[in-house]
Parts: sequence; C-alpha cells; structure tokens
Amino acid sequence: MKQLTLTLEQIKDLSDEVVKDFCNGIIILRGDLAAGKTTFTKNIVSSLGLDDEVTSPTFSLQQCYSNKVFHYDIYNKGVEHFISLGMLEELEKEGLHLVEWGDDKLREILVDAGFDVLEITINKIADDKREYIIREYN
Repeated sequence: MKQLTLTLEQIKDLSDEVVKDFCNGIIILRGDLAAGKTTFTKNIVSSLGLDDEVTSPTFSLQQCYSNKVFHYDIYNKGVEHFISLGMLEELEKEGLHLVEWGDDKLREILVDAGFDVLEITINKIADDKREYIIREYN
C-alpha cells in the first residue's frame, strides 16, 4: 500500500508514475462525489500523450480514449448491472481500464479472474489537496 497527499498540480506526477509502472490492467477508482476520479483519469490520458477530451461516463457507462484507455462509471447501475451487460469481457482488451465507483466485490471478481488490478482511493482533504491510497492486486 502506498499513501500520498498531493495538490491538484502534483496529480500529473502520480499519473506519470502509474502509466510507467502499470500500462495494462484495471484501475479501480474509489472516492466520494467530487473527490477527483475523473480528474485523475484526465491526467492518465495526458500522461499517455493523448489529447482526447475526458468526460465522466456517468450516463453512457463507457468512454474510450484512442485505443489505449477505457473509462467506466458504474455509479448509477452498480456492479451487477455492469457484469450483466458483459462488460467484464471489455476489460480483456489491451490497455488501461479505469472504473469509477468500483467496490470490493468488483475487485474480488477481477482478481479471481486473473486481472491485474490497481485500486486507488481518493479522499478530498481540501479544495486543492487529495489523499491517494494505492493498492496493487495481481
């Protein structure tokens, strides 16, 4: 486990490190509303050298950025709906898959299925500071 407190300007350093060390797999993003899950995804896309516009896939369930980054939001429908749509098969695609609002159940399913999983919990400390708790499962 790794724990960091970063300003909004320092998030890029973390995303650069993540894409260097974890370039293929699933990143589960956890945190309250407005904690910075989509902001972190924007930084991941930027760290990969992509200039795609990143938006939260809250109502579409999935956004794709180039052929490298897949962004999911399961807040509205939950893990069961995500699985029932066959989205676990989407996670087999080469690239980074960022899942907002994933929970322990999803993490356990993914780890049991043999996926490499990085779980990042984001806690808002102040308007410009976040705590990042990072755990890797493989």
